[in-house]
Amino acid sequence: MHTLTHALDWQAISHDLDRQGNALLPGLLNPEQCHELATLYSQKAPFRSRVVMARHGFGQGEYQYFSYPLPPLVQQLRTALYPPLALIANDWNRRLQRDDVYPITHQGLLQRCHAAGQQRPTPLLLQYGAGDYNCLHQDLYGEQVFPLQVAILLSRPGQDFTGGEFVLTEQRPRMQSRPQVAALRQGDALIFAVSQRPVEGARGCYRVNMRHGVSRVHTGRRHTLGIIFHDAT
Repeated sequence: MHTLTHALDWQAISHDLDRQGNALLPGLLNPEQCHELATLYSQKAPFRSRVVMARHGFGQGEYQYFSYPLPPLVQQLRTALYPPLALIANDWNRRLQRDDVYPITHQGLLQRCHAAGQQRPTPLLLQYGAGDYNCLHQDLYGEQVFPLQVAILLSRPGQDFTGGEFVLTEQRPRMQSRPQVAALRQGDALIFAVSQRPVEGARGCYRVNMRHGVSRVHTGRRHTLGIIFHDAT
């Protein structure tokens, strides 16, 4: 896994994140890995809690948060993806004139979260059936927030499900929101901003608010792995 992430073109990824607030990693996981993760959903042991979206007004569908220790593949992804993303996040803070500097290792970030009372793991597995959707939202779980996260599609569009597109919106100051739809295939990962990102304007750098969600699934079942790097209160 570490070899895989080292082989990624992080300069191009950083460029895409700066240009559009998200970056695609095609085929980060193979079909066997996707199936391995998706089948965990029916088990109780890997998870600490289950959320039915309709009960909270989040949409329709459900998701489960993993408990510690995380499944090995989820742990490997979280640990390996963090360091290059921390470099990008620190550059974002510099451009937004924020003093905060993120630790270069994920363990360092977790230590900061746990010291602030955020001790519950946030990686999650989402399940959507026909008619389900996820409202636009931001994954904020406390004062400690790492500004980038990752979603990996585990199901096959057009075969396991139809509909269910990954949607992002960008709220620019004094302008209407800009929508984007990410066309993901099985195993593709999307890196995107949790809540805000810097944008270069005519008068310097300014921040825009980002939200993400999933459009209505028409048929079948859709599974997604979400990797959030900060822990929750």
